[in-house]
Amino acid sequence: MPKRPAILPPTLAPRGLSRTEAAAYIGVSPTLFDHLVRDRRMPPPKRINARTVWDRKKLDRAFELIPDGDHSDHNPWDD
Repeated sequence: MPKRPAILPPTLAPRGLSRTEAAAYIGVSPTLFDHLVRDRRMPPPKRINARTVWDRKKLDRAFELIPDGDHSDHNPWDD
């Protein structure tokens, strides 16, 4: 059976991501992603008929608001 051609070019990232794709996009497991959505560090999904998708641009904005883990308040003498 011949392979179907891609509709979108491979360089164009999709705007709507599934739960698993959204979790992978920000670099966490789907379970942790669910927690981040529940505590509102990540945005809620959009419902498109029976599909649940996350807006990639909203994920980018939410990710930028998560504090960096620079540990600047860590004192090595406390170890």
